[in-house]
Amino acid sequence: MSRGALQPSQQKLAEKLTILNDRGIGMLTRIYNIKKQGQVWKACGDPKAKPSYLIDKNLESAVKFIVRKFPAIETRNNNQQLAQLQKEKSEILKNLALYYFTFVDVMEFKDHVCELLNTIDACQVFFDITVNFDLTKNYLDLVVTYITLMMLLSRIEERKAIIGLYNYAHEMTHGSSDREYPRLGQMIVDYENPLKKMMEEFVPHGKSLQDALVSLQMVYPRRNLSADQWRNAQLLSLISAPSTMLNPAQSDTMPCEYLSLDTMEKWIVFGFILCHAALNTDPAALSLWKLALQSSSCLCLFRDEVFHIHKAAEDLFVNIRGYNKRVNDIRECKESALSHAGSMHRERRKFLRSALKELATVLADQPGLLGPKALFVFMALSFARDEIIWLLRHADNIQKKSTDDFIDKHIAELIFYMEELRAHVRKYGPVMQRYYVQYLSGFDAVVLNELVQNLSVCPEDESIIMSSFVNTMTSLSVKQVEDGEVFDFRGMRLDWFRLQAYTSVSKASLGLADHRELGKMMNTIIFHTKMADSLVEMLVETSDVSIFCFYSRAFEKMFQQCLELPSQSRYMSCTHELCPEERHHIGDRSLSLCNMFLDEMAKQARNLITDICTEQCTLSDQLLPKHCAKTISQAVNKKSKKQTGKKGEPEREKPGVESMRKNRLLVTNLDKLHTALSELCFSINYVPNMMVWEHTFTPREYLTSHLEIRFTKSIVGMTMYNQATQEIAKPSELLTSVRAYMTVLQSIENYVQIDITRVFNNVLLQQTQHLDSHGEPTITSLYTNWYLETLLRQVSNGHIAYFPAMKAFVNLPTENELTFNAEEYSDISEMRSLSELLGPYGMKFLSESLMWHISSQVAELKKLVVDNVEVLTQMRTSFDKPDHMAALFKRLTSVDSVLKRMTIIGVILSFRSLAQEALRDVLSCHIPFLVSSVEDFKDHIPRETDMKVAMNVYELSSAAGLPCEIDPALVVALSSQKSENISPEEEYKIACLLMVFVAVSMPTLASNVMSQYSPAIEGHCNNIHCLAKAINQIAAALFTIHKGSIEDRLKEFLALASSSLLKIGQETDKSTTRNRESVYLLLDMIVQESPFLTMDLLESCFPYVLLRNAYHAVYKQSVSSSA
Repeated sequence: MSRGALQPSQQKLAEKLTILNDRGIGMLTRIYNIKKQGQVWKACGDPKAKPSYLIDKNLESAVKFIVRKFPAIETRNNNQQLAQLQKEKSEILKNLALYYFTFVDVMEFKDHVCELLNTIDACQVFFDITVNFDLTKNYLDLVVTYITLMMLLSRIEERKAIIGLYNYAHEMTHGSSDREYPRLGQMIVDYENPLKKMMEEFVPHGKSLQDALVSLQMVYPRRNLSADQWRNAQLLSLISAPSTMLNPAQSDTMPCEYLSLDTMEKWIVFGFILCHAALNTDPAALSLWKLALQSSSCLCLFRDEVFHIHKAAEDLFVNIRGYNKRVNDIRECKESALSHAGSMHRERRKFLRSALKELATVLADQPGLLGPKALFVFMALSFARDEIIWLLRHADNIQKKSTDDFIDKHIAELIFYMEELRAHVRKYGPVMQRYYVQYLSGFDAVVLNELVQNLSVCPEDESIIMSSFVNTMTSLSVKQVEDGEVFDFRGMRLDWFRLQAYTSVSKASLGLADHRELGKMMNTIIFHTKMADSLVEMLVETSDVSIFCFYSRAFEKMFQQCLELPSQSRYMSCTHELCPEERHHIGDRSLSLCNMFLDEMAKQARNLITDICTEQCTLSDQLLPKHCAKTISQAVNKKSKKQTGKKGEPEREKPGVESMRKNRLLVTNLDKLHTALSELCFSINYVPNMMVWEHTFTPREYLTSHLEIRFTKSIVGMTMYNQATQEIAKPSELLTSVRAYMTVLQSIENYVQIDITRVFNNVLLQQTQHLDSHGEPTITSLYTNWYLETLLRQVSNGHIAYFPAMKAFVNLPTENELTFNAEEYSDISEMRSLSELLGPYGMKFLSESLMWHISSQVAELKKLVVDNVEVLTQMRTSFDKPDHMAALFKRLTSVDSVLKRMTIIGVILSFRSLAQEALRDVLSCHIPFLVSSVEDFKDHIPRETDMKVAMNVYELSSAAGLPCEIDPALVVALSSQKSENISPEEEYKIACLLMVFVAVSMPTLASNVMSQYSPAIEGHCNNIHCLAKAINQIAAALFTIHKGSIEDRLKEFLALASSSLLKIGQETDKSTTRNRESVYLLLDMIVQESPFLTMDLLESCFPYVLLRNAYHAVYKQSVSSSA
């Protein structure tokens, strides 16, 4: 088409620029993915999935031949080298079609861009960023997108192999080359050095491009100021001039104020490389060029692909005659950038942190200021975004002279304040809408109408568009905002874009170049419309940091450097519909990063909490009673005026001294921990939920999960159980530590809104079971094993005795001293602490474990009874025949074993009674009304009640720690022993004979030296006083199982036992009657312990005078031995 026939108004420049810019970003996305993922194969996939014909050694020579001869491949004369590709031709066509036609699309895009650029030149379009902003911006964006696309294309190493292979396969299959191949191949060859080629290509476009770039001279230098200049101008400050706080923030170049600095630098650098002649003729162009070169060392091509400015520019200019001065300029700017750019940007970030913090704080207090000062908010977001992207790009790609300038531990704080401002805009969007709807209808419409009326010339088409603008704005009202009406001014903005195109061409009836005020006013109006309907899009435009997605390692490194504030970014806006296959990969990467960061933050908070807990546990430990002994000793010695220790020995610090401070500047370790924790918890608590790629993340749940795991491990760890030495923490000390730990955890609710009670319930309930949810041992299993395998085993070995008077187990003096003091683990306070820790469930598990040991002892006792069944049967009916009984007694075997096993059972039952009493005391404090109800229920069971019902009541009572006539746990344990080969009648007989065996064996205890009764402990040192509990409990359980009469069987036992003991009263051998009186007392203990026997019954079998004399004798002996 000749220039004379060209009609500018029909070229649809605005529409073409919009479509081609969007198309260009899509093409960049596709080319980027081809380059990045294995250089060739499967966008966003596994690099190992590269086609076999690109890596197969047998096909390597054919591929190299195609690349060497590209683009001309003579298939007929080289059959031998290419023959091996014949088998793969269908696969090649299938797999490389997507990539081949992507390159074809690039070529078509290039054709459309070149056509549009020629049209723009032909129309002699006027460009000025301050007047026709949208037209100029889209023009410069298209130029840079085109350059970037061709540069990325040249970076795909195997582009020739892909195109050549596809064309060869196409020719072998269809008999001819693909129709696009000749042009495509030539384009690939031409753009080997894309910048050099485009420098030639853009010679005719130089005038338009130069005009557009030079229009930045009023915008770019103003944006590229130092932090000191910003500070002196009090940039972004709302409170620097209180009198103007409510005045709307205005500028003649509204959209330029928040224009990306990175974008402008790309325009300037790439633009002046292509129209480099302007650098020699226009001082303004040279000034912009130098300023851009001094600010950065590299530019972002696309995502993480960068362009090293100085080297590329120098390589291009060094071969142009007469450009020595320009080359020297580049070298000087390079040195300046390396020396000063890092520190300049560091100071900018420092300024922006304080400026954004002030802005966010003021707007949080006075959100109404978002109306008049909206421009400040988007400027602040844009400035901060530019600095973050600059740091990210340079930290990853530049060899630094000073690394400190490229490491910013406070980057998270800047991102956080950006997020704060974004949150204000999202939250108070209706406030801003209300303000700008009134602004558009009450001010902008009036001013625009006046401007239109004052136009000397206004063609009909332009007049209709301008009138529609005025009418649209005039029709707006606040009621629309209040009714929640959705505004949409996109049509109005597109009409203005079209109008810019119509009025910016040469010979336009209404030239925008001659009516700059109109352009500036319309740019302001367009900004105001965006405040009413496009706030989300504005936030993306000014504060999108999705580039972090492609710098994941740098992002992780930054995150590790600063865990005190949340570093959050949105990744959705970095994808494009022309490359949908990458969305899944980017989504997975985003989710994994989000999960990792939240997990790291929760771990860090957990570690801080653990350190605080450790400190508090140490302080709580200082208050334990054991630490006051030294203080008491010093006080006693001081009173008695005894000199102890060395004179220079320092006085021990008392608990609480750590709280005494001489001044407020003194900072303790706990203060530091609490400060760090409060900052970290603030970030965790900042948002309740985060949506990332259709997944919801709850930061608090991460912390809760980590606290549960750590609390579980800490509780088990604080037991300090050592399997080798069988050492374990005292229950009271563990309880103190756990309570200190829980106090700290409860205080976490002051920092984060988490349900710490849920953590306690989950963890502490698991600790009452044998194993936790991870299959690890709990404190219940550790303490159960320790009491059974360590404490009670030493009782069986004779090293420890149960002292009823003290209600505790006490070490006995032996040759081999034990490593622990039994009393410190079994007295009332320790057992209550154990009950607090284990709870009813844990104490039930302890009881069941104890009963299992008892059942194994009973099983052995039954075997001994079976061995002596005939003798015991005769003795059962011959208790009134002393001589016959004596003869039968001599035939009995394993008498000592029976008594020893029964004593062990008694010891275990005594320990269980201590545990049950402690549990009852603890539950009476926690649930007194419930315990009293259970106790009342147990005490009022009618005698005629069915035994199954009674056992259910006993089981309830036992779980509450109440003593029962019949121990339900023991009944369950013994009933599981029933043998299949023995009839119930035989089992019942064995049970009866067991009681007989114990009764007739009791006299042998008198000969034992350790059987002496001690009034001080109300028991015997060899624990035979525990027989009373064993006999009563075993009898009650056995005869409940076998449905016999407990009372009758115990009467029978009492008759046999008293008969046997009366017989030793007639013995003259002192060795066999050494502790006769002490053994007599067992009968009294048995009756006192039994709910089924009475003293009247004992009197009928055994004269009470003998008991009285026995008590007298043992007390007298005790006094004499102590004297």
